[in-house]
Amino acid sequence: MNEIAHPGRFTPIEAMLEDRYLKTEGAILLSGTQALVRALLMQRERDRRAGLNTAGFVSGYRGSPLGGLDSELWRNRDLLTAASVRFQPGVNEDLAATSVWGTQQIANYPGAKVDGVFGIWYGKGPGVDRSGDVFKHANYAGTTAHGGVLVVFGDDHPGKSSTVAHQSEQALAANLIPVLYPANVQEILDYSLHGWELSRYSGLWVGLKTVNETVETTTTVTARELDLAIVRPNPSLDDAAIRPRPDYAPQRDETVVIRDRLPRVHDYARLNGLDRRVLGRRGARLGVVTAGKAWGDLCEALALLGIDAARAAALGIAVRKVGLVWPMEPEGLKEFALGCEELFFVEEKRPFLEEQSARILFHEAERPRITGKRDPGGAELLPPDVQLNGRAVARALMRRLRARGLADEALEQRARALDGAAPVVPAEGQPRRLPYFCSGCPHNTSTRLPEGATGLAGIGCPSMAMWMNRGTQKPVQMGGEGANWIGAAPFTETGHVFQNMGDGTFSHSGLLAIRAAVLSGVNITYKILANDAVAMTGGQPIEGALDTDSIVRQVLAENVERVVVVTDDPARTEVPVHDVPVMPRAELPAVQAELARVPGTTVIVYEQVCAAEKRRRRKRGKMSEPTQRPVINPAVCEGCGDCSVQSNCLSVLPLETPLGLKRRIDQS
Repeated sequence: MNEIAHPGRFTPIEAMLEDRYLKTEGAILLSGTQALVRALLMQRERDRRAGLNTAGFVSGYRGSPLGGLDSELWRNRDLLTAASVRFQPGVNEDLAATSVWGTQQIANYPGAKVDGVFGIWYGKGPGVDRSGDVFKHANYAGTTAHGGVLVVFGDDHPGKSSTVAHQSEQALAANLIPVLYPANVQEILDYSLHGWELSRYSGLWVGLKTVNETVETTTTVTARELDLAIVRPNPSLDDAAIRPRPDYAPQRDETVVIRDRLPRVHDYARLNGLDRRVLGRRGARLGVVTAGKAWGDLCEALALLGIDAARAAALGIAVRKVGLVWPMEPEGLKEFALGCEELFFVEEKRPFLEEQSARILFHEAERPRITGKRDPGGAELLPPDVQLNGRAVARALMRRLRARGLADEALEQRARALDGAAPVVPAEGQPRRLPYFCSGCPHNTSTRLPEGATGLAGIGCPSMAMWMNRGTQKPVQMGGEGANWIGAAPFTETGHVFQNMGDGTFSHSGLLAIRAAVLSGVNITYKILANDAVAMTGGQPIEGALDTDSIVRQVLAENVERVVVVTDDPARTEVPVHDVPVMPRAELPAVQAELARVPGTTVIVYEQVCAAEKRRRRKRGKMSEPTQRPVINPAVCEGCGDCSVQSNCLSVLPLETPLGLKRRIDQS
């Protein structure tokens, strides 16, 4: 077995686990997140074997579906350090992107230690949105010949764990950043290496799109990165023309991107086969074009309809799988479309490939009819807003096969069986299961409000208060907490609001919102939860090791009117700042009522460790078990249920007894 160099020795179990990063041939079990870590190690090894002394740099901000990437990087810090890969978590996404930009500027400083630095920026859809300014500046500035940058972005298409549903490739295209879209874990590995090479060859940053169904999947892949054939087209091109330049010339930089760098992207994609025909022959009557996660949905649809390679050829169906989703490579598309009566585009969310293809093929003498989101009559084929699945794609594909006269009786039988299958939907009248606070969650107390008060939700766990009849409105974007009240306050008789904010959000960008509230003069009380972890994405530490004392000092420096610390353990909490009281959490209602009467901006810092993180630490032996536990004596319990109402705790469960329904505490 070939391996790359690694530090120290491993036990047999550890060695087996390390195979996912050290093996260079054969099969390995890998998740999409781990594939990104492995890609860093493989890129460094490829460079070393090519005689290059390079280093890697990673920065970004966590968020689903990339919520566990930073944890995986920390877990493998020894391997990464040995491979000269540095992980520097970002305070927020745009500052992280600026840090990655710096890796392409080492020639500006005397004494470069390496030939180049290959970088990764990572973040979810909202991070792409807030980093657009950096992306455009850095992309226009360019990349070095032995560096390169991957923009690894995680899109939450259905908005399962985000405040809005996201599709971010359009945002990257607006900044002229090419986008690769892997369909599985193997392609995350391969496209990462292609992405860095494309970035070096073109001088552009390169996007790598991930979704839950790819990056959070674990599967067996082939360790082939060191043998992955990558070809640089046109080696005689003037390389200096596309590299970063020290002089300031904004119009020149845009011209270089459009006229010199972007054409190289098409050359690279064509020569390296990023887009390819995966099914059917030339001259097929119906061509299907797809990419990424939708490729998996199409495969499921073809299986449901009983269409394999032989059936596709017999029916006159061909499939083109696109790896470079922007800018689409035109020559390969034209070749694929030649002879097709129709191109049917299967893509999730808004039409992106379909619209590009329409522009590419519009002036062709023999051009196919283009369908995707709608048929030629304007009727919807595939939804532009919700997730796809194999059944939906199969039904849409059958409509196009019928329209082209390609649907034989065997297909119709499959379609009838598909239409007759019971839809997979929740039964009518079934209760909805909404996200809820964990047992012992500090937010369960900190988000309570005085009677009749108005609250504004904060990003992350405190947003769940909006489902709990607590007078709490839905959140704004991360870092905007309370700024919406600046615009609303002058035009309503509501005199005061409470704004929830986590300490992670405070560190990320929330302090600026507090500054804006102070400057505007509105009446608002920020409730900042200091819970010692970013619990929702895995319990990662907050960048900068922010503690209660630091938060208090920072908000006082912003000239807020009053600050009060509320804690579950006043004896433990020390705030060495004059005139800042420390109160037990039982006093929260009184503290809130008092601060609501104070004009201007006030702050409550609510200190209590995250319950989920407490459980994690206890399992790891980093926190002692509690010496006392609450119990309900069934002989005393009257079964009124008020304990459930007052505690709002999921661990208060019903208990059937001979004397009727009572309550118990689930101690697990």
